[in-house]
Amino acid sequence: MEEKACLIGEIVDDLRRVLQVVHGQSKKAERATGLTGPQLWAIKVIADYAPIRVSDLAARMYLHPATTVGILDRLEKKGLVARIRSQKDRRGVEVTLTEAGMEVVSRAPMVAQGLLVAGLERLSPRRLKAIDTGLAQMVEILGAQEMPPRLFLSLEVNRGDGEIESLP
Repeated sequence: MEEKACLIGEIVDDLRRVLQVVHGQSKKAERATGLTGPQLWAIKVIADYAPIRVSDLAARMYLHPATTVGILDRLEKKGLVARIRSQKDRRGVEVTLTEAGMEVVSRAPMVAQGLLVAGLERLSPRRLKAIDTGLAQMVEILGAQEMPPRLFLSLEVNRGDGEIESLP
């Protein structure tokens, strides 16, 4: 029983650490830039891949395109990104940073979501499956299987049905 208690303690402590990093990085980013974590993550990805199609941005952020469009709408209102018709495919829309967006990226701290995704992408499929299985069990323990997945420290939900939803 002692080994089991130690393992449970380690799991809970590791979850606390993860949440602390996500919270701390998001608050640091918001103080430095005035942007939410998801907004800052989006402009960092755009900075790395611009011009980038909205669907490609969504894929790189592991978000549904509708969720990504909502983030882009807010960034565009702030004058940080611009959407332009693709020169290759006039039906497509590409996103690029404005000068103001480039300035924000140049002074912005790292984003927890970006660190997490980059780290996960380096893992083998076997390690990813083990993490997925463990997290699925935690979601089940908490009874959160039906809970919509909010973006880190945001009211936005990552939905796959084409709707953008903000929860209270």
